[in-house]
Amino acid sequence: MPVSPHDVLLVIDVQNDFCPGGALAVPDGDAVIPVIHHVARYFEHVILTQDWHTPNHFSFASAHPGKMPYEQIETSYGPQTLWPDHCVRDSHGARLHTILHLPTAELILRKGFHPNIDSYSAFFENDRTTPTGLAGYLRDRGLTRVFLAGLAYDYCVGYSALDAQCLGFPAVILRDACRAIDLNGSVAAMERQFAEAGIAVRNSAEVGA
Repeated sequence: MPVSPHDVLLVIDVQNDFCPGGALAVPDGDAVIPVIHHVARYFEHVILTQDWHTPNHFSFASAHPGKMPYEQIETSYGPQTLWPDHCVRDSHGARLHTILHLPTAELILRKGFHPNIDSYSAFFENDRTTPTGLAGYLRDRGLTRVFLAGLAYDYCVGYSALDAQCLGFPAVILRDACRAIDLNGSVAAMERQFAEAGIAVRNSAEVGA
C-alpha cells in the first residue's frame, strides 16, 4: 500500500500510563513503539495525540464516591466508563513514552483536558459534537487519508478511525501497531463498527513507498 504526501500517520496516546507499569496499562502496550518507528519513515506527515486530564477528571472513578474503575455511569452525553486516574496533565504518566522517538511529528494534539467530559477520539469530545480542531488542521494542510496506530485499539484508536471516516478522511488502522484493552467485548464491538463503516484494518508490512 503506497503512501502519498497527502497521507498522515496519526499516533494515538503512546504514553507512560497506557504502557506496562502505568496507571491504565494496555497489555503489551509498549510493543507498538518499534512498529510505529518502522512505519513512520514512510510518512511525510506524522501527528501525535496525548491524553491530558485535569486532576479529579469526571472520567475518573475516584471522582465518583462509591464507584470503582471500569464501572459505567450515565451522563448527559451517554454512558461513560469510569477509569483509574491516568494521564493527569504534566505528570510522568501523561508524558509520551520515553522510547517513542518521532522527530518528524508536526503536531501534538492534547485531548481530554476539559474537566467535565472525556475524549476518546482525536476529532471529537465524547459528546460527539465538540471538535478538537484536528479535522480543520488536516483540511488546511491538504491531508486526505489517515493511518492510525497506538493505544488503545478498541477505544481511542477506534473512535478516532470512525470519526475520520465519517468526516471524509478514509481511515486505515495498522493493527500490529495497536494494542487493545478488550473490556467487556470491546474489541469485537469495535470491529463490527469498522466493518459497517468500511474502515480498512491492515498490517504495517503492507505499507511502503
